[in-house]
Amino acid sequence: MIKKPKMVLIDVDGTLVDSVPDLAWCVDEMMKTIGRETHGETKVRDWVGNGVERLVRRALIGQLDGEPDDASFEQAYPVFLDLYAENTCKRSVLYPGVEEGIAYMQSQGYKLGCVTNKAEQFTLPILEQLGIRDAFGIVVSGDTLPVKKPDPQPLLHAAEKLGVTAGDSLMLGDSQSDVKAARAAGFQIICMSYGYNHGEDIRSYNPDLVIDSMAELKEVL
Repeated sequence: MIKKPKMVLIDVDGTLVDSVPDLAWCVDEMMKTIGRETHGETKVRDWVGNGVERLVRRALIGQLDGEPDDASFEQAYPVFLDLYAENTCKRSVLYPGVEEGIAYMQSQGYKLGCVTNKAEQFTLPILEQLGIRDAFGIVVSGDTLPVKKPDPQPLLHAAEKLGVTAGDSLMLGDSQSDVKAARAAGFQIICMSYGYNHGEDIRSYNPDLVIDSMAELKEVL
């Protein structure tokens, strides 16, 4: 059972927004620019969720774990950043049920915040272009603090700013880093079944609940 919270913090990529179409396009254009083979959207989908620097490193070696050589990374990363700055939200979409879920939580007076590992320069334009920026009382991006999820600090920072205790707080996410951050912060955690967790079933990380759509929140809360 989920205890009724006062505040809900929501992750961006894989929870609110399917951003993979833009990220995959940028990865493949980057690979072409540096004279390498492209990967395609299916592979990239398993690599996202830990910020764009990690994504670029994975693309360069073609797998989830490991490191490319420094020279390759230093060549590729600025290319990716330029591409993604121009293509942050050309192909990205809100998941079905997101608008209904947000509208429901707003109607019930929940304090809402956004906590993501995506850098602020990419986070705010996506939220604005998809029409949901104004729903959030605070947005904590991957570079707002010195640490990011799975560290609990971004969640605790948002709770402090919105004046809510950890015991009255809920995290809504899609990945193991969301679960780990929520547990360490003393938050409840609900995960979306459809998000980015490197191809693993999020249920194996034991969130308090897994739902298929944010439209289900009116039954759950």
